[in-house]
Amino acid sequence: MAKYTSVLSQLLRYIPRSEFQGIVQRHSGDKGVRSLSCWKQFVALFYGQLTGQHTLRDLVTALSAGIHKLQHVGLTRVRRSTLADANSNRPPEIFRELFFSLYDRCGKQAPSHGFQFRHKLYSLDATVIDLCLKVFDWAKFRQRKGAIKLHLMLDHEGQIPSFCVITPGREHEIQVARKQRYEPDSILTFDRGYVDYHWFDQLHRQGVFFVTRMKKNARHTVLERRRVDKSKGLTSDQTIRMSGSKGECLSTPLRRIGYRDPESKKHYVYLTNLFHLSAQEIVAIYKARWQIELFKLKKTVKQRSNARSLMFDFVYSLFFYLP
Repeated sequence: MAKYTSVLSQLLRYIPRSEFQGIVQRHSGDKGVRSLSCWKQFVALFYGQLTGQHTLRDLVTALSAGIHKLQHVGLTRVRRSTLADANSNRPPEIFRELFFSLYDRCGKQAPSHGFQFRHKLYSLDATVIDLCLKVFDWAKFRQRKGAIKLHLMLDHEGQIPSFCVITPGREHEIQVARKQRYEPDSILTFDRGYVDYHWFDQLHRQGVFFVTRMKKNARHTVLERRRVDKSKGLTSDQTIRMSGSKGECLSTPLRRIGYRDPESKKHYVYLTNLFHLSAQEIVAIYKARWQIELFKLKKTVKQRSNARSLMFDFVYSLFFYLP
């Protein structure tokens, strides 16, 4: 007789159950619990994430409809009030430790970024997540609009997020970027929203390489011109020094690369402190930055009552990157 295993059961195999129970015991997560243990809570919420449930009411309804199919993973009938209490009162550190445990496993098994150089490659970006201002009055973004901002750095080895910071929607990306510490000898890519010459100088002094788009009104002086292969879309490769009141803070020359996309015919100008890689590689590095846009499209932030519910979603998101 053929035996079949559900997708839910197969995904739960990636969770080291003994390690999870050890985390629960350290934080006394199941102390005084009668019916809904931390494991059952996790399975219920994980099921809701996979099936796209937006509210606890929808989740409990879906669980009740398919409860006979979920008994093999140890899940029994769940009351909405019981699940809501567990979400509010259980220590969030349980799921925080679980997240970092899964993150370490993903990092060890992640494939390379596909380039020939040995530098670590990261992409930095931010996105605004709309919230209902009447429900989340603390998240005021505009006069009648609420929002938070998700700041994300994506590691191109395995397309795994390296860090995530959640701030009020009004906080600018560069404010968060300045506060982070980046790995020396790594390459960081970001769009023009992060252009800040003081920060560029700080990155260079820390031994961090960067690739970004150059603003159209940026003032500069050309120090050197190099030949380029125009058949590959390259239009220029120059060594420049930023000028003007903003650019004078830079202690080092930068590299300016022009590129015209053969398909869209759009012209792009890149700015970097990388001089030992070819101009074609610089263009390819910035093109790889679009992976962070694809990552953001995969993630839909649903019901948000506090930071604990956010942590649940980031735990679940790692399952999309497990091999």
